[in-house]
This record gives sequence, C-alpha cells and structure tokens, in this order.
Amino acid sequence: MVQALPIAFARNFLGHAPPWYKATILAFLLANPLLLLIAGPFVTGWVLVLEFIFTLAMALKCYPLQPGGLLAIEAVVLGMTSAHSVYHEAELNFAVIMLLMFMVAGIYFLREMLLYIFTKLLVKVRSKLMLSLMFSAAAAVLSAFLDALTVTAVVIAVATGFYTVYHKVASGRGFDDDHDHNDDELVHDPRKGDLDRFRAFLRNLMMHAAVGTALGGVTTLVGEPQNLLIGEIAHWDFIEFFRRVAPVSMPVLGVGLLTCAALEKLGWFSYGAQLPESVREVMERWETEQSRQRDAHMTMRLLMQAATAIFLIVGLALHLAEVGLIGLTVIVLATAFNGVIEEKRLGHAFEEALPFTALLVTFFAVVAVIHDQHLFKPVIDYVLAQQGTRQLTLMFVANGVLSMISDNVFVATVYITEVKQALDSGLISTDQFNLLAVAINAGTNIPSVATPNGQAAFLFLLTSALAPLIRLGYLQMMWMALPYTLTMSVSGLLATVFLLAP
Repeated sequence: MVQALPIAFARNFLGHAPPWYKATILAFLLANPLLLLIAGPFVTGWVLVLEFIFTLAMALKCYPLQPGGLLAIEAVVLGMTSAHSVYHEAELNFAVIMLLMFMVAGIYFLREMLLYIFTKLLVKVRSKLMLSLMFSAAAAVLSAFLDALTVTAVVIAVATGFYTVYHKVASGRGFDDDHDHNDDELVHDPRKGDLDRFRAFLRNLMMHAAVGTALGGVTTLVGEPQNLLIGEIAHWDFIEFFRRVAPVSMPVLGVGLLTCAALEKLGWFSYGAQLPESVREVMERWETEQSRQRDAHMTMRLLMQAATAIFLIVGLALHLAEVGLIGLTVIVLATAFNGVIEEKRLGHAFEEALPFTALLVTFFAVVAVIHDQHLFKPVIDYVLAQQGTRQLTLMFVANGVLSMISDNVFVATVYITEVKQALDSGLISTDQFNLLAVAINAGTNIPSVATPNGQAAFLFLLTSALAPLIRLGYLQMMWMALPYTLTMSVSGLLATVFLLAP
C-alpha cells in the first residue's frame, strides 16, 4: 500500500497530462525557490512569467489553470507577491470578470438564433475569401462598439454549432440524436478527411475573426478596456478618441483586411482551407430539416433571441450599464421568455466561462508579480528618457512587446500613469502627452495579436472548448497570427512615426 502511494500521486498529479509535462511543471516548482535564492526576485520573476506562458502554450496537453495556478500559489508563498496584491489586480479587473461570468453565459442562450443566421451565411456565400473578409470585418465593426470578448464568444458559439452538426452526421448520427462531439471513434474515411479539412476551415475563420476584434478594438474609446483608461486620463470623449487614434487605427484596419484577403488568396500560414462539399451538403440538409420542423414555438424562440440580441447591441453601444450587468440581463431575458427556468439547464451556460474566469484571476497573480517586482521598470525608464519621435517610436514598440508577454490592460495602465506623471512634472508637453497616449493605445492593441496571452479574447479562444475540437493550440495560433502581427505592427509603427507626429 505504501509503495503504491507514489505511483498514485504521479498518476493523479495533473491527471492525463503527458509524463514529460508533469515532470517539467515539477521541475519549475522545485527550481523557483533555488533560483530566488541565487539570482534574486527580478530574474526569478521573469522566469516565472516565461513558465506561465509555457503552461498557456501547452493548453492542449493540460488546461493551464492547474499548472499555472500552482506557479501562482508558489509565487505568493515565496513572497514575490502577496494575496492582497492578487486581490487588488482582480478588483481592478472586476468588470472583465463579471463580463466573463455573465456575458459568455448570455451568448449561450442566443446560440439557436446565431446558428440560424450564420448557417444561412455559410451555405449562401461560397467564396472562402469573401466569407473570411465578412468574418473579419464584422468582428472589427462589432468590437469597435461592443467588447472583444463578447464578439469572440459569439463566433465561438457559431463555430461550435457548425462543428457539432457535422460531427454528428460524420459519426453516423441523426441531427436530433445525442452525441459526444469530442469522440472521433465513429468517424471513418472519407468523412475523417473531410472533418480534418473542416477543422482547418474553422481555424481560418476563427483566427480572421479574432484578429478582427483587435482591428476594431483599437479604433474607439469603448473598443478595449485600456482604451477607456487612456481616454479617461487624457480627458478624451468618444469622438476625440476616434479622431486622435484614426491616423494609426484606420491604416492598420485597411492593412489588416488586405492581409486577410492575401492570406486566403495565397494560402500561406495554414490559411486558404476550403469548406468540403460534404460539409456544405450536411449544413444545407440541416438547414432544410430545421426549417421543416420549425413550428410557432420554435419561431417565437428565435424571435425572442433576436430581440434579446438587439437589446445586447444597443445596451453595449450606449453603455447602459457595465458589460457584465448587461450580460446578466441577457440571461434573464433569453431564458424568461423561452421557458429555460430549471437550474440544471441554466448551469450548462456557465461551463465555458467559469474555467477561463478562474484562469484569468490566476493570470492576475502573475501580473501582480510583474508589478511588485517592477519587471517592466527598466524598459519604462529607458523609453521615458528619450525625446521626440524616438520616444514615440519606442513607446509603441515597448508597449507592443510587453503586451505580447503580459496583459495589455496592465501594460497600458503602467505606461499611461508614468506618462501622466511626466506631464504633471513638466517633463513633456501636452501635445507630446497626447501623441504618447495614442502610441500606448496602438502599441497595446496591435502587436499584442502575436501571442494568445496578448489579448483576453485570444486567450479565451485558446482555452475554449472549441480549441481542442478544431486543433487550435498556442503555437498554431502564433503561426497563424504571425503575418497579421508583421503587417499590422509595421503599418502601425509607420503610421505612428509619419502620420501621427506633427
């Protein structure tokens, strides 16, 4: 019995993760205290950040919450941050936490209407290039007025619906049969090859849409959380914010859409995957079957979901309340008028959002380490020591690079606070402050598409239930985001230097 305990521990530790992965995480946990003694908290802090990024990169091997959580707990135990600092970071991002808890669940109750609309779009638009541009442009427009996480949740719900419908048929099931779409055992050739091609097709659409949220998010005061922070400190209203960032945001938007078209046309970086005809036939049959079965009860359900979606768009665009509260209202409206009142049925809606919410709070622990150990301070000091256009250029680059590593809201908070202090101290002029504020906004929004941890919407996609279904891992996302990162970052930098500066 005693001899079996170590074996049981090894098997239980991180569950079904590969043995090499378990050994790596254990090595991290054992090495960090020694590294803290030898190299000090600054070096150990950077190592911890890289270790956490590793857990994100291996999300398909093991959900990052458990290994990342162990690293975060160790950081608190070692005194690299405190429980109070972690709570403070979570408190600052409480609006995002509420958004995840309620808005993502609210989208779950609109999935029938969303699938109805997007299935018609998928069936009618036969051009992959046009479909990709529509997904990217729609995500950009919506993200300019809504929240990128909300838009990502919508696209994930649609793609999951597509995948579930086809996987049932590919497994020999009927449209209305119960089925586990995580199990490929019943999928055989030639359906298996078509399923792999369909996964590649969905990966393309998801990445185009995810980048689209960044293209739109940079343009307006409400596009991203850090935009609101920057606008508040700079005293810009909606129109002034749009006007000041337009010399950078509009060229980047154009370049982003051109990049989308070029990737689909050239088929580079795993893009250009076409929708298999067998999948199109299944979706057409499913649409026909749904139309045949649709009675007054189902029609009313779709109408109520559509009305709730309109409320969602208006509520977010006009900022009637915090995003999370609007999400809670969506849950109430979408369920109260559709007969979904049982606790068990309501619970399914939260299965997607709550694990990611827990992961995001864990990530705030890493952000707390970055803050408490001043890991970004050397970069901040160097940038602020520069002058004129050089300072503007380095501000964009520094914010971009650090946002690839850390939370872009945190990076923007640090830099805009430092720049405001420089303004108040008389070190920079008001005009230079305004230019630097735009550079911070552009830097934290645009280059951060390079990695899934750069933006919350990307991280949500990586850790969603859809990602393993379509085989979308960390490195795959980085590879597919690379051309966008290059074209958007270069155009954003050039616009910051040549179009923004007087």
